[in-house]
Amino acid sequence: MSDAEGPKAPESDAAPALPADQRPLDHSPIHTDDLPPTPIRDRNVPATAWVEAPEALLHLGDDLPDQPVATYKRRIGPWLLWRSGPASKGDARYLAVDATDLERSIPFRLFPGGNGDGSGPSGDHHTRFRSWKEDLLGRS
Repeated sequence: MSDAEGPKAPESDAAPALPADQRPLDHSPIHTDDLPPTPIRDRNVPATAWVEAPEALLHLGDDLPDQPVATYKRRIGPWLLWRSGPASKGDARYLAVDATDLERSIPFRLFPGGNGDGSGPSGDHHTRFRSWKEDLLGRS
């Protein structure tokens, strides 16, 4: 390598991120403070592993085919985002749980065509998932 090329970035030993539906479920008990702020790319944390999980979350997918358990996605501001159902092209339910008040949660339904239905913490109604997430951040 010549000096003109500069140093090379170190090669990563990390495995590439798995698609959400191919990630294994990690049933290890986890507490609210241990849920990471960013998406977990190598596994899914089911709601049943979250020690403080509110009852509404444990039943989020009850009305969906095969009654899928909700899995953790990420933090959005003070909200913990969970999804039951497929990531796209399917009927899914999202639930944002307030990390500072676990009894406060906000649902959003995403339809197979990509449109949705839910209200944000502002009280505004949303049909787009992106605008609902922006409302979670106080950007409505």
